[in-house]
Amino acid sequence: MKALCKGILSGFVFSLAAGNVGAAGWPDHEVKVVVNYGAGGVTDVATRIMVRALEKNLGKPVVVINRPGGQATLGPSFVARQPPDGYTVGVITYSSVAITPHLINVDYTIADFDFVGGFGQYQYGLAVKADAPYKTLAEFITAAKTSSKPFFFSAPGAPNNLAMWDLGKQAGVKFEQVLYKSGIESVMAVVTGDAQVVIQTPSEIEPQIKAGKLRMLASASPNRLTITPELPTLREAGYDVQINSWMGLAVPKNTPGEIVARLQDALMTATKDPEVVQSFKNMGIDPLSMSGADYKKKVTDGYVEMGKALKEAPAANTK
Repeated sequence: MKALCKGILSGFVFSLAAGNVGAAGWPDHEVKVVVNYGAGGVTDVATRIMVRALEKNLGKPVVVINRPGGQATLGPSFVARQPPDGYTVGVITYSSVAITPHLINVDYTIADFDFVGGFGQYQYGLAVKADAPYKTLAEFITAAKTSSKPFFFSAPGAPNNLAMWDLGKQAGVKFEQVLYKSGIESVMAVVTGDAQVVIQTPSEIEPQIKAGKLRMLASASPNRLTITPELPTLREAGYDVQINSWMGLAVPKNTPGEIVARLQDALMTATKDPEVVQSFKNMGIDPLSMSGADYKKKVTDGYVEMGKALKEAPAANTK
């Protein structure tokens, strides 16, 4: 029995020592960052911009891998199942842990991750077809209220649809929802006339504005949009509606604390890189440097808040 206990204890000590060595020598090869959206989308592009600076700070290659699908839940699901060694990092967006788990069954929770930090806040704008008869938000609301036909909005899901329902409730308009798989598809639905309005990120709307196919009417974010600073926010226009959504990084639960701290330091440095800051602003992303603890609190509080909001939504989905 003594020999057995000694052997178990020795093995335990060896495991701890090996873990410490791994943490001290980390990283000794490439780090993978899993993006929960497809290549070319706003989250993917922002992540790749940030990763270039992150790579410089870590001193090893950082490779982006896209795992879209499941309303952006397949990426976090994959990351949660990986070894907690710091070599697989996931982009954990606010919607994927605070909103979507209320709508569909997912095999992870916030507790399955150690959070590294938040690095960007999405901007959102409300846009209509460029040749629509309404030129302002007020004219759009009047047209929607007086129309004999329903006004359809396109959306990939929450929080975009929640904002439209809130706007409709406050303006006395009953909007109808058409769901699409992505933000780009939602934008194209307005271009083709399959929907009358969309709330989406500026980087996905701006190309259609430049092509003369869409017109922005207002910011659905807390602040005015970078690309159309002359337009009011929905709140400035008299509607208590705004979208707040963030992107951040996390690793599987039980990743050594030294590695999480090293990643957080590298991320905070990357988010202050002038090239990252300017690139984010150019694409309609507000750069931020949010610690892992603060980002975890953000999504944890958000899970509770969004659960309540979804229950009150007129077309709330259930599991």
